[in-house]
Amino acid sequence: MATFSLIVLMGLLSGVGLLLFMAERERHRAQRRVIEMEQEVAQRTRHLDLFAQELHTLGLSLLGQSPQLAQGGAEGHARALLCLAADVHDLAASTAAPRRLREECVSLAPLLREVIEQVSLAMAPGTRQWRVAPDLAALILRADRRALRGALLQVLTRAIRHTREGDPIILQLVQAEETLTILVEDEGAGLAAGDLGQSAAGDGTRGLALGLLVARQLLRAHEGELTVEAVQGIGARTWMTLPRRCLLHIAQDGPPGTPAVLLPAPAGTDVAPAGNAPEAVQAGTGRAALPLQAGGG
Repeated sequence: MATFSLIVLMGLLSGVGLLLFMAERERHRAQRRVIEMEQEVAQRTRHLDLFAQELHTLGLSLLGQSPQLAQGGAEGHARALLCLAADVHDLAASTAAPRRLREECVSLAPLLREVIEQVSLAMAPGTRQWRVAPDLAALILRADRRALRGALLQVLTRAIRHTREGDPIILQLVQAEETLTILVEDEGAGLAAGDLGQSAAGDGTRGLALGLLVARQLLRAHEGELTVEAVQGIGARTWMTLPRRCLLHIAQDGPPGTPAVLLPAPAGTDVAPAGNAPEAVQAGTGRAALPLQAGGG
């Protein structure tokens, strides 16, 4: 009897062991499938990003050349390409893995110069008047330089997309007790409420414009935020808000009031210190500037 019981017990143990082995094997298979799926999604995201970058380059180039082209619809086609590139960027970002940061000391002046040069040269011979406030250019931040550059590139491209030849685009600094904001203001076409659309759902009236999902993700990775204020036919503001802890110090390269001209303007590019930016825009265009409110976003 004892021998029979021992045989039965050994049989049960063997069965349990076999079940555990099969379960472990299935677990490893599932893990491999998950890894393969993640790799496939990452590869598709990279392909979408590359496609969006090509569309973005073509759109900026066509937009810059549209004033010289005989065909009247070139500008509209260029904006359509840029909108498509923005949609593809957003699609890729919606499936991307969480953003990982490598924070470092970032001087904002050379970073702004680099981004403005890139978008300006891409749309040459078209022009925008870039006006950068000296106090913004003087900032030294602790941030992921690549991520901040990517966010700025998307925001400035959006501003180009919604402005016309020779329009001003103003970059200013807005400081609050717990935050600092890179404010990008333009007096372009603005956005109709419908253009903010479902992308802004759940985020209140200060929504997310199309093509800025990557920028928002990059700022949120810094514990910041990106919001857009737009009035159709008047213009738009994009608030790139960062926590105050990101501010290391403000560079002092000259006496107070020294103007900052960030970009030795290449052909077809106009970059000037913002100074009192809203008034400067009014004087240059005769159009009303949006009122400035500190701490927006």
